[in-house]
Order: sequence, then C-alpha cells, then structure tokens
Amino acid sequence: MDHEIKTSAEVEEGAVLPRRHGVRCNPDGSVTTEGDELPDGVSCTPVDGKSTAEWAYERLIIYIQNFEEQLDDEHEIAMGFTGGDVGVVRIEGLGFFDPDIVTFYGTDQLGTKTQLIQHVTQLNVMLRALPKQSGQPEPTRIGFRLAADLKRAD
Repeated sequence: MDHEIKTSAEVEEGAVLPRRHGVRCNPDGSVTTEGDELPDGVSCTPVDGKSTAEWAYERLIIYIQNFEEQLDDEHEIAMGFTGGDVGVVRIEGLGFFDPDIVTFYGTDQLGTKTQLIQHVTQLNVMLRALPKQSGQPEPTRIGFRLAADLKRAD
C-alpha cells in the first residue's frame, strides 16, 4: 500500500487531464503550432491514474509521431543521448516498467541490437533524423504503430 505524502500542488497536477502545446518559428517567417489533439488512451485518463513511467512512455510516443510527420521520405527517426558515448540509436520500439523505468529498443550505427533502460528522472532524449537504411524503399515510421498501443490500452 502506497502512503506517499503529496503537496497540494502535486495533487492538483495529478488530477488534471493531459494537454500539449508547442509553437515553432519557421525559417520562412511562418509559425507552426502543435498540440491539442491527443490519442484517446492519453487524453481520457487523468495524470494521477498513471505511473510516472507510463506517463513518460505515452508522451514520448506523441513526440516521436510529431517528429516523424516532419520528415521527408529519405529520413527516419533515431535518438541521441547526452552524457555518454552511446551515440545514436535508430528507434525500433519503446516500453515502460512501472513505476519509473522507460526503455528504448533499436539498433546503433553498426546495426547492433540495442536497448536503453532509463529511469524517468534521468530521461533526456534528442530525436534525430537519419538517412533511411540503404536498399529500403520506404523509411521506417514507428510513431503511428506505437500510438496504436495507446488506443488498445484505452
């Protein structure tokens, strides 16, 4: 039984429905806004009903989807990490282990199978666009496949 003591601010934050908003200033002077629309599995559950890991997992999927929507047909998503020599990993999957672990599945620049396991308090991911793998007719897109899992969870 969890008897964690929370401040009134933490209780208020945990009871709200999630929302998202972002503004990007484009080189041509136009402005692009993102946000508002969230997958059903995310928008229907108050933050308080999820573990820290599940909440981080769901938001990462949304960021991956949004990033992929901006890529051309010659690039696909990868991620870089700060604070180490891990390099860049082509993202192939994402998961969480309650209450506070997020994991990334993928391959590194040499094609070696890779899995990063990270505590949510250490989460710091940079999404990157890499050229698609040679001989591959279409770039790999994982955002919508990952988001399908959010809809199943709902």
